[in-house]
Amino acid sequence: MEVKVKHGRIEKEATDALVLTHFEGETHLQPEAERVDKALGGWLRESLKSGEFSGASNQSALVHTRGKIPAKRVLLLGLGKRKDVKLDSLRQAMATATKRVRQAGGKAWATSSQGHAVPRTSATDIAQAMVEGAMLGGYQFKVYRSNDHDPPAPKLMTLVEEHAGALAEVREGIRRGRVTAEATSFVRDLCNHPANVMTPSRVAAEARKLGRKAGVKVQVLERKAIERLGMGALLGVARGSHEPPKFIILEHKGAGRNSKPTVLVGKTITFDSGGISLKPSENMEQMKADMTGGAEVLATVCAAARLKLPLHVIGILPATENMPGGRAIKPGDIVTTLSGKTVEIQNTDAEGRLILADGLAYATRYKPAAIIDIATLTGACVVALGQFAIGMLGNDDKVKARLVRSGQKTGERVWEMPLWDEYFEQLNSDVADMRNIGGRGGGMITAALFLSKFVGVYPWVHLDIASTDWSERERAYLPKGPTGIGTRLLIQYLIDEAERA
Repeated sequence: MEVKVKHGRIEKEATDALVLTHFEGETHLQPEAERVDKALGGWLRESLKSGEFSGASNQSALVHTRGKIPAKRVLLLGLGKRKDVKLDSLRQAMATATKRVRQAGGKAWATSSQGHAVPRTSATDIAQAMVEGAMLGGYQFKVYRSNDHDPPAPKLMTLVEEHAGALAEVREGIRRGRVTAEATSFVRDLCNHPANVMTPSRVAAEARKLGRKAGVKVQVLERKAIERLGMGALLGVARGSHEPPKFIILEHKGAGRNSKPTVLVGKTITFDSGGISLKPSENMEQMKADMTGGAEVLATVCAAARLKLPLHVIGILPATENMPGGRAIKPGDIVTTLSGKTVEIQNTDAEGRLILADGLAYATRYKPAAIIDIATLTGACVVALGQFAIGMLGNDDKVKARLVRSGQKTGERVWEMPLWDEYFEQLNSDVADMRNIGGRGGGMITAALFLSKFVGVYPWVHLDIASTDWSERERAYLPKGPTGIGTRLLIQYLIDEAERA
């Protein structure tokens, strides 16, 4: 979808649909809606009086203008109660608008830039949220459908801004919103492809392709190089698969030579059968999305380059399948990680933390300012947090606080869990430095504690997205299936870091 900003008045815009917003419980219309309503002969106000439209969150009503204004239709959208409106309210509303215009067969739509909607919020942040919602609400994955009759998403969204002085901020918001939405859609695409297509080799190829386009340096380590480095945990997980593992490193160097990088590490299991500790067959097809963390790191580093953020950002993707082949690791096996620490395998389905152990140990070689890993790591996260929060654990309060703020902006909220050393006794092994599972109690915490042993002295935060990476039903700007949640959180974190620097 193309997005542009235009200086002018909304009622003069010639388009397939004008999108106007309204706050629930208010009897008066917004100024731009008042002007449109006057031209339409009072239809909008009549809808409010009759109770047909109340302004509840994401409620909508569509009317044909019959030539009374240049636009063909008017779509009235509810934002909910004014006191409750946040950036995510706008994001959801714009996604709803895209879907309603698509259903009506419209190719283009326009709305005001909504500068009044969220108090004490910049025009840039508002425009960014609106563009993200509009573009993500139109997301469709049709690669493998031979007979698809769904109407395509609109091709053009226009933000109409009455105040010339706000145009530069709105343009910047559009730029950011477009990059973040395209990054999220890219993640969804990668995770929607089946595992027989999106293999570790294909992920490496996608990284090279996107890296070239964005101006990101990409290095792919093959099995022999991984062996020379001594990444026994990654190699152990990869042993059961015929697909060769890849260790993918991306670098955006937008800061000075001596700047310490932020290193992002993403779990990239392109299919997780559970290995010898085989998963139940129910919903196993969703395990093609066990690479979500890695896909998000790839998309985030390239987004940082596209946005020309003045930061040094490294992305690390340890990529492999987890399969129960004849050479697969078995419960009771011991692997030696890149750090030199040994791990007793007690469950081969706890493989994500193994490949991350080598990825995190490699990250410390950059002497980073911070390390953030993101992974579909534990079912315990789903049990603890349901489907609306990302689990967060780490050793640095400043990085955690900044992620909380970025999560509030993006609607991809994080919730901190404790990382207390007492839990590590569940990981004690009789034969190795540690084991890879800690039992049923506190599973998200023990998994993070395991990872904490590989980050050295560096600031580190772990994000568990197992609760949010897949949606069982469609929501405003979230599709059914892979959601890409975590991508916008990471990009916003980097944007905020760049502004803070």
